[in-house]
Amino acid sequence: MRTLSYETKKHVAVLTIQSPPTNALSSHLLNDLNELLDQIETDSSVKAVVLTGEGKFFSAGADIKELTSLQDTSAYQSLSEKGQRIFDRIEHFPIPVIAAIHGAALGGGLELAMACHIRVVTEDAKLGLPEVTLGIIPGFAGTQRLPQYVGTAKAYEMILSGEPISGEQAKVFGLANHSVQSGNAYDKAFELAEIIASRGKLSINAIMDLIPYAKSEQFAKGVQEEAKAFAGIFGSADAKEGLKAFIEKRKPNFQDK
Repeated sequence: MRTLSYETKKHVAVLTIQSPPTNALSSHLLNDLNELLDQIETDSSVKAVVLTGEGKFFSAGADIKELTSLQDTSAYQSLSEKGQRIFDRIEHFPIPVIAAIHGAALGGGLELAMACHIRVVTEDAKLGLPEVTLGIIPGFAGTQRLPQYVGTAKAYEMILSGEPISGEQAKVFGLANHSVQSGNAYDKAFELAEIIASRGKLSINAIMDLIPYAKSEQFAKGVQEEAKAFAGIFGSADAKEGLKAFIEKRKPNFQDK
């Protein structure tokens, strides 16, 4: 069963995450996303992509139940690297991807949104990387992408506290291109996609190829180190306690080990 729907209109591909109730990023969803990117990339009529979520959220994070089913360090690192690869593919996609964010983009959901080229958020949306509250760390390049948008000081604050910011704040900090009223994120994102789609495909593709050169070579190294650290921390007692506490809807009792 597909976890995303796909349609095209006016040279714009619309991808909608459909994994209720929170649109959690499971391995199955990541596989479906990768397959749909294959389809979009071979459709010469598509000039822009809008990525959104059905229901209350864009995506409230990774699939916690799936995370707790992982058994060893190699599985933890493999999951991290898989997400990183797919999100890196989005960032280097030859067609611009616009994230239309409502409700929440948390954890893996924000990491997915940060891999997109443009972000439109509702003012009341919540954006954050709350992994530290579960005794783990971001694993889909969140530690590397967030500082590029909000600066290192704000990134330290957001990742170390795990506290989310509003869509309105995200616009101020540079994490979002546009902050709009509740219910208007998709319409604004599609409007931007239509403007882009009115341009020549050769120009679009060239620009999409050139802008990533501005990124430091340290990024690739940082992403590799994140996957290793994610795997190491995920096997800790605190990670097990944090994830168990989340599922049991209680505060975790961290022992710093």
